[in-house]
Amino acid sequence: MNKVLDTVDQRTQLVGENRLELLLFRISSTQLFAINVFKVKEVVKLPAINMLPGSNPKIYGVANIRGTSIPVINLREAIGFSKMPITDDSNLIITEYNRSVQAFLVGKVEHIINMTWSDIMPPPKTSGAHNYLTAITKVEQEGITHLVSIIDVEKVLAEIIDYDVSLSEGVLDETLVPSMPGRKVLIVDDSSTARKQVRDTLTPLGIEIIEASDGLQALRLLQSWADEGKHVADELLMMITDAEMPEMDGYKLTAEVRTDPRMTSLFITLNTSLSGSFNKAMVEKVGCNEFISKFQPDLLVGVVQDRLRSLLAP
Repeated sequence: MNKVLDTVDQRTQLVGENRLELLLFRISSTQLFAINVFKVKEVVKLPAINMLPGSNPKIYGVANIRGTSIPVINLREAIGFSKMPITDDSNLIITEYNRSVQAFLVGKVEHIINMTWSDIMPPPKTSGAHNYLTAITKVEQEGITHLVSIIDVEKVLAEIIDYDVSLSEGVLDETLVPSMPGRKVLIVDDSSTARKQVRDTLTPLGIEIIEASDGLQALRLLQSWADEGKHVADELLMMITDAEMPEMDGYKLTAEVRTDPRMTSLFITLNTSLSGSFNKAMVEKVGCNEFISKFQPDLLVGVVQDRLRSLLAP
């Protein structure tokens, strides 16, 4: 199954071109689901699982993968479906999010598809605020169009792992606190959970949060301000954007901002759960000012404070 996954170096060539690869899999016989290949370390057939009495009920157990103990999350149950039976088609998709490694128990793993972010659509608004999808798309298989649901893995993990938004002692610069209220930060992320994590960290400091759920929505907002004669860099302390989003990814968004003279000086921070050294290279390529991996409140506040210091410096 690992042969399905290409090398990281080859996959990184898609980043910055508003393209992505999705790994398709099933957790039910009738629906296709997907996650970004970039977050997948490998796919393995279901090995022996050690149970963990007293653990979160969404944790199926622990798998030993080449000497490393990896928690296994029953993805079907984690997104609200009934318990998934174990069959010969059962697999583990081992992923890395927010600097942690975990495996998702799924059924049959299908194949990888190459898409553009413009092919990826937000979930219908009528699906409610509590769904576990960041986006949907369509694929053709044997002449039949199938709907593919892209899982909001950050939401799944947030319901299992308690993300602490408190700051470590000494991180907050008290001399800057009086200058924070009224400052505005634009958060661009397709995951409502990720936006909430950033919001819960910065709002207590008095910072006003403006939200967009994808890069195209954010770009249109910034363009509308510029059309009204506003200086975007004066309106916002910074923009904090995810990398992968429907319709327009964070790299493409940054590149669009940098080519528009009305907003080219906007301070942009890339905040992503994607792992790998390619991120720093991509930050330089498209013109982001900073890069931090999710979710690290201390680093997030540190970037905000550094930006504020630069504005207040004589």
